[in-house]
Amino acid sequence: MEPHETAIDIGSRSGTRAERFFEILPAILTWLTLGLMFLLSWLVPFWIAIFIILFDTYWLLKTIYLAFHLRATFSEMRRVVKTDWLEKLKQGGGAWHTADLTSNMTGTEGGRASGRPTRQWADIHHLVILPMYDEPYELVRDSFAMLSKVHYPKDRIFVVLALEEAGGDAAIRTSERIGEEFADEFGRFMVTVHPRGLAGEIPGKGSNEAWAGKKAKERIVDELRIPYDHVLVSVFDIDTQVQPEYFGRLTYVFLHAGARENGSEGRDPLRAIYQPIPLFTNNIFTAPALARVVSFSTTFWQMMQQSRPERLTSFSSQSIPLQTLLDIGFWNRDIVSEDSRVFWQGYLRYHSDFRVEPLFFPISMDANVAPTFWGTMKNIYKQQRRWAWGCENIPYMLEGFRNDTKIPAQKKRYWTFNVLEGFHSWATNSLLIFALGWLPLLLGGRHFGASLLAFTLPRIARWIISLSWIGIVSSAVLSIILLPEKPGGMRISDYAWYFIQWALMPLTLIIFGAFPAIEAQTRLALGGKYRLGFWVTPKSRKILNHK
Repeated sequence: MEPHETAIDIGSRSGTRAERFFEILPAILTWLTLGLMFLLSWLVPFWIAIFIILFDTYWLLKTIYLAFHLRATFSEMRRVVKTDWLEKLKQGGGAWHTADLTSNMTGTEGGRASGRPTRQWADIHHLVILPMYDEPYELVRDSFAMLSKVHYPKDRIFVVLALEEAGGDAAIRTSERIGEEFADEFGRFMVTVHPRGLAGEIPGKGSNEAWAGKKAKERIVDELRIPYDHVLVSVFDIDTQVQPEYFGRLTYVFLHAGARENGSEGRDPLRAIYQPIPLFTNNIFTAPALARVVSFSTTFWQMMQQSRPERLTSFSSQSIPLQTLLDIGFWNRDIVSEDSRVFWQGYLRYHSDFRVEPLFFPISMDANVAPTFWGTMKNIYKQQRRWAWGCENIPYMLEGFRNDTKIPAQKKRYWTFNVLEGFHSWATNSLLIFALGWLPLLLGGRHFGASLLAFTLPRIARWIISLSWIGIVSSAVLSIILLPEKPGGMRISDYAWYFIQWALMPLTLIIFGAFPAIEAQTRLALGGKYRLGFWVTPKSRKILNHK
């Protein structure tokens, strides 16, 4: 995971003109939208003014709609975190109820027809991979300390600390200290070192995870002769801290994902990714206000998606059956956004019979914080740009749809629209709402400026946007509820400031939302040396949390 700003040129791997067009498509849609806003505001300001009013109304309704999903996820998450999932498994809630959905050690097609009896929760083992570059020992220790407290039999938890050769001697020394302190806490503990410069790879998290996963499969799973479909592989960033009930909840959802519903056969639990909710709160009290707003905005979006599982794709930390990883060839080693690409690998491998199962369970990570304010702003932008680089999955998805005749046309249309619309909205919506809504008044000329519509446009737009602040206020309240316990306690002034900071939301949507998304899509369209490589988010904590 070397922190390169630009990638090895892997743009030439696109083998068809169609793939190249699919790479250019997101930028075409974005720049066409922004360009037409200027051009049409000059040529037909009346119709653009009508469009702005309708678009602002649509955005308001969508905000209300998503707020209901956010509230639904929050209510379910509160219920889930209060449940003793290991006890629930022991009381009979831990059997795989779907018949003949298991596979054998060699990996049958789709994991079917092994003839094994119903699987019990005690059969499930967990392999945890923690990729690391050069993060400080104290941060890594915090993650392992929380992992060692999980409420699940430790002999069925295997942990891999996945180092990069490029991390140097400091990373090796950190792994040795971690091993001395925590190796005996788990069923197996191992350290892998991903060599630099392997053919067909770019330095990044995906290549490290794939290397570590293959080594763990050989040295742990095969040695212990554990069936591959009995192992769930969880990949966490090195700063991730899991709550005690995580693996119990994961096991429960996995075993019930294939349950029969309404008398019909359930869906294969192996054909799924299991997605927790990321909370960037480990160091939230030392993060600047902008960093806190951006972090919670990411969390809230993921929470909204958990209540819309039909649109949910994988993000950041995730858990995947080992059998599934073997079927798809582990994570891609030559891309940046391996965490979201792995969903499309499974979706195409199983001809659309693949999904993301929401866990409604939080895990906590670090907010993006640097030693200085401007360093933090720079790092937030780069992190958002890296996430926006997920647009590199669009050509992979569309080319896969083009070549796979087994995927129903309806599903192809559904995902094509939703993915393209999602990246397009990411790059344009905030600009259209907060920055470009006044263009007809500026470019429409004196004739339009003297019209009644020109007089009422800013008033209507302000009124609609003012109503949308209801959603921002509810986000502010929820962010305070989700704050962890602060060392020394919270003062009334703290609550007031954490509430007021959400006034920065429109600014963050443009600077840390639209701008990095536009840059990422433009770089993808330009290709070659403009493609992004993997950028390691620096981990900086001024104060370590008290546990």
